[in-house]
Amino acid sequence: MRVILHSDLNAFYANVECLYRPELRNIPMAVCGDPAIRHGIVLARNELAKKSGVRTGEVIWQALVKCPSLKVVAPHGYLYLHYSQLVRGIYEEYTPYVEPFGIDECWLDLTGADRAGVEIAEEIRRRIRDEIGLTVSIGVSFNKIFAKLGSDLNKPDAVSEIRQDNFRAIVWPLPVRALLFVGRQTEKKLGAMNVRTIGDLVRCGPDFLRLRLGKAGLMFWQYAMGLERSEVAGSGAYPQVKSIGNSMTTARDLHTEAEVKQVLMRLADKVASRLREQELCCATVQISLRDSDLFSWERQRKLERPTQCSVIILEEAMNLYKSDRCNDRPLRSLGIRATDLRQVGNSQQISYLPELQEEERWLRVERTLDSLRCRFGNKAVLRACLM
Repeated sequence: MRVILHSDLNAFYANVECLYRPELRNIPMAVCGDPAIRHGIVLARNELAKKSGVRTGEVIWQALVKCPSLKVVAPHGYLYLHYSQLVRGIYEEYTPYVEPFGIDECWLDLTGADRAGVEIAEEIRRRIRDEIGLTVSIGVSFNKIFAKLGSDLNKPDAVSEIRQDNFRAIVWPLPVRALLFVGRQTEKKLGAMNVRTIGDLVRCGPDFLRLRLGKAGLMFWQYAMGLERSEVAGSGAYPQVKSIGNSMTTARDLHTEAEVKQVLMRLADKVASRLREQELCCATVQISLRDSDLFSWERQRKLERPTQCSVIILEEAMNLYKSDRCNDRPLRSLGIRATDLRQVGNSQQISYLPELQEEERWLRVERTLDSLRCRFGNKAVLRACLM
């Protein structure tokens, strides 16, 4: 029988901040982005703020309306990374199979251990609290999906077990949103089919769900039935890259095409540089847009040929922006994502077409820029229009 743990550090950013500022423990507090550069959302909040209705992801002014006494704290990313590594060091004392799921969550495979999974989970929970000063919720189960679900059942600072003989009683009455990868839009689609709980999802059957939701519907049904069997990756293993993207929230709203192009140019440079670094090309370019009312939408298009050239990526991104029916809205956030990735050697052919020769000339320039920026810093060489 497999024994899988999922650990989730409780209010991770907020609790790390409290380690350095103990006075924050007894007041409602939230770690938030910088409103001056329009990253003013709640990244994490402590239990007192949670009880006041403050939610992760909402903008600061909404949180302050719910909790006027809320203490807003700036994030310190280097601290969170340090404590994440400390916690993973504890995990790796028990198993070499530790798979991160974000900076504050991990799966552990304890199959074959000489003790019960719950016993080891309790020991890990106590060690993290006593040795590091943080609290963690841990789910114990026979697959990754139910272990993740178990870590969400009793928060904070708890261990919950979901076994093969009791998962129907525990899992099926839960809201369908509790299932991993069921997001807001999928929840709405399922709600339109009168599917409210995970048990409702099971009763729909795999054929009906695949008809209505495609492959994702079949996947959700398998998850709900406890049939998920994916392996926990070993420490240091990384999944295959499926996309490379960058986004930016601007200091002010963008109203003109020229302003949008400047931001997309910077993003295209970053994406193309990361593609070249990993010796990848993309066959599809996707842009994401968010307006001043926080309405978001995405557009994508397949390229005529795979590329790692920022000029081509920028050109396609601008074409997507210009063809969009919503491009008259003031924008506050933009993103570019390169998808449908493939290795350089498998994706390009030698050609004497003028446009391909022009692309190769640009690539030589961009590789030179990569080398200069690597030696002297990212701002060593800039486009004149971005200075």
